[in-house]
Amino acid sequence: MDTSTRTVSPNGAKNSIKHALKKQRPIFLWGPPGIGKSEIVAQITDGLSNSHLIDIRLSLWEPTDIKGIPYFDSNSGTMVWGAPSELPSAEFAAQYDHIVLFLDEMNSAAPSVQAAAYQLILNRRVGTYKLPDNVSVVAAGNREADKGVTYRMPAPLANRFIHLELAVNFDDWFNWAVAPENNINTDVVGYLTFAKKDLYDFDPKSSTRSFATPRTWSFVSELLDDDLDENTTTDLVAGAVGEGLALKFMAHRKVASSMPNPSDILAGKVSEMKTNEISAMYSLTVSLCYELKEACDKGDKKFDDKVNNFLRFAMDNFDTELVVMGIKLALTQYGLPIDPDEVACFDEFHERYGKYIKAANSA
Repeated sequence: MDTSTRTVSPNGAKNSIKHALKKQRPIFLWGPPGIGKSEIVAQITDGLSNSHLIDIRLSLWEPTDIKGIPYFDSNSGTMVWGAPSELPSAEFAAQYDHIVLFLDEMNSAAPSVQAAAYQLILNRRVGTYKLPDNVSVVAAGNREADKGVTYRMPAPLANRFIHLELAVNFDDWFNWAVAPENNINTDVVGYLTFAKKDLYDFDPKSSTRSFATPRTWSFVSELLDDDLDENTTTDLVAGAVGEGLALKFMAHRKVASSMPNPSDILAGKVSEMKTNEISAMYSLTVSLCYELKEACDKGDKKFDDKVNNFLRFAMDNFDTELVVMGIKLALTQYGLPIDPDEVACFDEFHERYGKYIKAANSA
C-alpha cells in the first residue's frame, strides 16, 4: 500500500479550496508551522465577492464555545441552548454572499472540542444552532511530526474533510512577495532569490527556537523598515530565522547597500556596476522593477526612457538568467506596458534575449 503523502503548492491549494468551497465541502489544510496556511485562507476569502472571514483558533476554545450554554427560557418554561456568539447568525450571514469559517489549529484542540466541532461539520448544526447556507468551513493544523501540541483526529471526523498537505514553493512565494501591496523588503526578496533553500529550513528534530519560514522572513522584512544599528538588526533577524541565516543575510545586505541607486540607473546616470556579488544583483533587479512599476503607476512621462535604461543596464551588467528574471518580473508580475517602438534598445535586447525569454515562459 502506498503510504506517501501528496503535497500541493500554495497556489495549487488555493485552486483546490476554491473549487471545494463551491461544492460546500469542508477542507483541512495540513502543514508545518509558518508555511502560510492562514494567509492562504485569508487570500481566498478576499478574492470572493462580498465575503467575510471568521478566524477561530479552535485550540483556545472549550466545548461550550461551540455548543453554546444552556439557560432557562422564561417564555417557554424550558432549558434551551444559547447560540455560540462567535459563530455567524442567520442575520449576520445575510449581509454577505460568502462567509468562510476558518477553524485554525483544529487538531491542537482538546478531543472534547473536536467532538463538538464534528457535530457542526457533519450536520452543519450543533444544538439549536444551524450554520447558514452561505457559510463554508475550512480547517487547518500542524502535522503530528511537527513537534506541536496535537491530538490525533478521530477517523469519523477526518473522513468528513478533503485533506490537502501544503509544501513550500519558492515561485509562489516570490510572486506574492514582489506584489507591491505586500511590501516585502527588496533585500529579503533578493537574498532568497539567490538562496531559495533558505526560505524554509524547519527541522522538527532540531531544538532551535528560531527557524526560517515564509512567516519569519516577513518578520525580517518588517524589521528592516526601522532605522536600527547593525548589531540590533542582526540580533532581531537571528531571533526570527536563526543565527546562521541571519549572518548570511546581513553579509548579503552589506554588499547590496553598496550597489548603485536604482533611480540613478533608470535616469541613465549609472551604466556599470562595481561588484559581481550575485545575491546583491538579484536585489538590485527586484528594486529596478519596483521603481519602474512606481513610474508607470504615476504616469511618468519619462517611463519609456527609464525602460530603455533598465534594459541597457541589464544587457551590459547582468548574466542571461538575471536579464530573463528581470524582464519576466516587469512584464508578467507587474504588467508594465513596454512599447517596442518607444524603447530605443528594444530590437537589440530582443535579438539577444528573445529566445531565452520565450523558453522561460514556455517552461
